[in-house]
Amino acid sequence: MTKTTFKDKKVIVTGHTGFKGSWLSLWLLKLGAKVVGVSDVIPTNPSNFEVLDIGKDITDIRLDIRDADALKRVILKEKPDFLFHLAAQPLVRLSYSDPLLTYTSNVIGTANVLEALREYDKPCSVVMITSDKAYDNVEWVWGYRENDVLGGSDPYSASKGAAELVIKSYIKSFFKGKDSNIKIGVARAGNVIGGGDWALDRIVPDAVTAWSRGEIVQLRNPNATRPWQHVLEPLGGYLNLAMALVSDERVQGEAFNFGPPAENNHSVIELVKEMSLYWDKVKYEDISKSYVGPHEAGLLKLNCDKALVYLHWKAVMGFKETVQFTAEWYRNYYENGNSRDFTLKQIETYIEAASRKAVTWN
Repeated sequence: MTKTTFKDKKVIVTGHTGFKGSWLSLWLLKLGAKVVGVSDVIPTNPSNFEVLDIGKDITDIRLDIRDADALKRVILKEKPDFLFHLAAQPLVRLSYSDPLLTYTSNVIGTANVLEALREYDKPCSVVMITSDKAYDNVEWVWGYRENDVLGGSDPYSASKGAAELVIKSYIKSFFKGKDSNIKIGVARAGNVIGGGDWALDRIVPDAVTAWSRGEIVQLRNPNATRPWQHVLEPLGGYLNLAMALVSDERVQGEAFNFGPPAENNHSVIELVKEMSLYWDKVKYEDISKSYVGPHEAGLLKLNCDKALVYLHWKAVMGFKETVQFTAEWYRNYYENGNSRDFTLKQIETYIEAASRKAVTWN
């Protein structure tokens, strides 16, 4: 790839006001892209999208991806060179209280994006972001590979598995073959942490919000183990996949895992203790014995060999670096503000670290 892969290219990002979408939008702006964001609302308060002041630099469009006609009009009007589909109902616990919202957003919304692309006549590389929760998780100790069984016992996980079936059917029915102008890849990642996440019922936002107020964070499942990764890791994978779709016929219609190395698998309590190295007066409480709530998986790991072989992508940061990047972002936000400059510096630091490991985004 040349150094102008994204420069001056029109890039649609659905879900651009969310945690991952706002980081991706800022990174694309840094790469010189013309970003068009499509989201229905700003999902949290505070909001990373607002904190980073992204709206002034992009075309900011508000619509619900469940509105098929409105979404189609935007895609056909904006004529993107790339499209990253992140818009979703992203929370496992919310899926229990509002399963219909979860299914319609994550399954029908995905179908609406693909349906709009059926009428699009320009070349476009499309990255459909689902989740590692799309796998039928039986909590075995080895990592899931892309050809393992999809499923999900909770509404969120099931919606992501169902979205994958929708994507696969559209690729095979309408976008198969090297002559298709629409090139589609699927990205699976999860357990992402990083600055600017204020979603409900997620351990890092729960912790930093409590600590910024001098309060105690309650740990529902302190021994649950997750493959923690910084938000920049999978976003780098998405960018690499988008670039590969332009020139490598092998990746058309393929799914890829983007996850951290095995040594990044740590428990919630280990994560909180590591974060406490960067915060004063950290307080936490184990409420697992008294907590009654929906099921939360205890273990989930990904095998990312396919991304390494096909995309030359691999994780850059270890567990300690991941936590340090995250904790320092929040500490800067609560103490100093100026989060956009700090975020851009973290992106640059990450790119430099990745280049030393032969991972680049040009």
